[in-house]
Amino acid sequence: MFVGPTILHADLDAFYASVEQLLDPALRGRPIAVGGSAHGGVVLAASYEAKAFGVQGGMPGWRAARLCPELVFVRGNFSRYQPLADQVMDILGDLTPAVQRISIDEAFLDVSGSVHLFGPPGVIGARLRARVRAEVGLAISVGAARTKHLAKVASQVAKPDGLVVVEPERERGFLDPLPVALMWGVGPVTQQHLADRGIHTIGELGQATPAMLRSLLGPAAGERLHALAHNTDPRRVSAGQRARSVGAQSALGRREPTAELVRSVLGHLAERVGGRMRAKDRAGRTITVRVRFAGMRTVTRSSTLGAPVSSTLTITEVAERLVWQALGDQGEPVPEVSLLAISVSNLGPQHGVQLELPLGTEDPWRPGSAIGSARWALDASMDAARARFGRNAVGYLPATLGRGAGVPDDFRELAEKDLG
Repeated sequence: MFVGPTILHADLDAFYASVEQLLDPALRGRPIAVGGSAHGGVVLAASYEAKAFGVQGGMPGWRAARLCPELVFVRGNFSRYQPLADQVMDILGDLTPAVQRISIDEAFLDVSGSVHLFGPPGVIGARLRARVRAEVGLAISVGAARTKHLAKVASQVAKPDGLVVVEPERERGFLDPLPVALMWGVGPVTQQHLADRGIHTIGELGQATPAMLRSLLGPAAGERLHALAHNTDPRRVSAGQRARSVGAQSALGRREPTAELVRSVLGHLAERVGGRMRAKDRAGRTITVRVRFAGMRTVTRSSTLGAPVSSTLTITEVAERLVWQALGDQGEPVPEVSLLAISVSNLGPQHGVQLELPLGTEDPWRPGSAIGSARWALDASMDAARARFGRNAVGYLPATLGRGAGVPDDFRELAEKDLG
């Protein structure tokens, strides 16, 4: 068995914007933004030419236009993104059967069983990049290392359009000078907490004591980041792994959490999550909500039900109760919120609903109750109507109100797609 940097992380560069430049040669080499406009809306993705001016996904269109006066806004060919990404994944599958896709445009590969056919990992990475460029027309960056964490960091260092192979003997020298922001799971809030303690690089993070990191970031996050800073990552590439949860989120800017806002946003999120589960004949018992406040502080609340559910209304009602519990714990006045999210876990198969005898108090959250089964049947009818006439053909009123005009549902579904 070949010992070395046999885990690859392959990540398409500025995928959505690059597809637009591929489809329209007049856009190549120009700063472009997918989504939004100079007058409003939200930038969904930016090309590297636009990123050089500071334009980023999630940014208001008017701000992006100020940063880059030459910015070209495009609406987005959402129907083309998935087929092109799938074509790239087929190329990865030609090089090894051990491919774990983690989003529409990135995947891990274990090439330990392929080196006798194609050569060492660096050669395989170069071959992969050349085929994607020649057969699909897109640039892809690849990192190769002994662990998934280090391979992902290496692919980020390789961007744009590069290949970085980290041999075992130079892992420490490669990792230590890099900023902590490149680590898996380090967002702006964690980065700021670490900076407040004088920790800016991965090497400095590795020198911190586990006790200090646990105190600063919490037990789980502190232990995990300390381990990753030392490149301790036992996770293996899991081909064909089923998703363990299904989730969706909505950024709100800074909003007062009124009853109408919470109901409409959660209704829309529940519709997206429930629809994706029902499409795969899945249901889940644990519903989790995440609430981010305007100061970037985040709280979560969970509830595990007695039976797995996939009904939009049931997910909405459980999520509402959890969100109001979280808001109530903040005291008065209730702070503004910037994001709401729902995820459903403890997933299992649900090909139909077994009706229950009407014994005792009716529980609408049990899928086999009279109300629960009616909700499931209604969702099934609405799913069929959407499949035939489009997703906007029918819907619950709160969910319809919660769609808003910021991010198209086509784009949301691509970003949240269950690829397990």
